[in-house]
Amino acid sequence: MNGYSKLLLRISAIFALIGAFIGSHMAGAGGPELRTVHAHILAVGWLSLFAWAVYYKVFTPANKTLAALHVYSAIIGSIGLTSGMWLYYTRPFGIGGGFTTVFFIVGGTIMLISFAIFLVLTFLKTEDEV
Repeated sequence: MNGYSKLLLRISAIFALIGAFIGSHMAGAGGPELRTVHAHILAVGWLSLFAWAVYYKVFTPANKTLAALHVYSAIIGSIGLTSGMWLYYTRPFGIGGGFTTVFFIVGGTIMLISFAIFLVLTFLKTEDEV
């Protein structure tokens, strides 16, 4: 599980840098246009993934399949949610509203599933309890 911890930590660091960059850009430009995207990149991408990295460093879930599903759904969901949100609010490439809406919703749904899996993991035994 140490591999999961390191993977989540590295991805969370990427989100932290992106979130800080967006915040810096908004402060310099004087505009709050990206505030929702900025907030979700930091809350979902940086803080949630970081907290889960700590969880996998401290605990070793006995259910390896559920742990793998959690980690990969967390990464895919956080990338999908935040990039979908960015596409939805900024429409940078002239992509139609239907695609961006679905992309945003699917990313958010995967992230929600990840949170649900984590909830289940916290109530299951860990290897030191087996």
